Amino acid sequence: MSCLKRGPVLAVTSVSVFFFLIVLRLINEVNFLKLLSCFGQSGSGCVPLSDIQRQSLAYRHGYVNIKTREPLHLECDLCAIVSSSGQMIGQKMGREIDQSSCVWRMNNSPTKGYDEDVGAKTTIRVVSHTSVPLLLKNAEYFFKETNSTVYVIWGPFRNMREDGKGIVYNMLKRIVEKYRNAKIYITTEERMDYCDSIFKEETGRDRVQSGSYLSTGWFTLILAIEACNRIHVYGMINDTYCRTEGFRKVPYHYYEPGRYECDEYLLHENAPYGGHRFITEKRVFAKWSKLHNITFTHPDWTV
Repeated sequence: MSCLKRGPVLAVTSVSVFFFLIVLRLINEVNFLKLLSCFGQSGSGCVPLSDIQRQSLAYRHGYVNIKTREPLHLECDLCAIVSSSGQMIGQKMGREIDQSSCVWRMNNSPTKGYDEDVGAKTTIRVVSHTSVPLLLKNAEYFFKETNSTVYVIWGPFRNMREDGKGIVYNMLKRIVEKYRNAKIYITTEERMDYCDSIFKEETGRDRVQSGSYLSTGWFTLILAIEACNRIHVYGMINDTYCRTEGFRKVPYHYYEPGRYECDEYLLHENAPYGGHRFITEKRVFAKWSKLHNITFTHPDWTV
């Protein structure tokens, strides 16, 4: 009789476990795959994910190789995101930065001549459509000397369209024709819409209606959160920095004297149309740092 009673119990238990796993999948597909591959196994020999599964999870959809049409494959442990800010001047963090699994840079920020402060290694460079002409001014360096770097170019459909009318897309096509080893990815229109939707969700403001332009830092953090286990951001100021007594007055870019960082931040934040909302974005980044493994230093953030 005990055996007869145990059968229905086991059946119910199996069904419960099955539905529990389905729920977990809806919550987190990665965790579902890990649990499923180890289900019914015990001991240290259980491998959570196969190599094929792990590789498939490292594909970042929304970023397409301009030459092969393949999605971006990117997975890092510790990511060092190096700001282009003048805050990096004199910090001497180059050696620490270069020891990171992946080093991220933005737009055309150089390393030559600044490596003591910002490092020399570049794994991935996130670039605005408006900065592509700046890369072309030094194309031999960006696309030949450092051809191991992955470039992610973001921009609106009008500049990135592939029907011959996209000015920036046409530039990038010429680059990959000349530099065949260049690893260049572009954001899809769907990805651009997604990044806009995140801005609206986090700020309550429609990007277009509020006359806001997203910054390269915005696109960088969104991709890094997906691709990195840990993130260390160097040289990015927080949303209150420019109102802090005795703040450090530095150039907007560490490689371009002239414009001052806080002047640019305040100018853009208060622009009625066409400005980057740097200060608003930093407020969102502070929120994200509590949800993800993100550290901000030089200057340090209190969140």
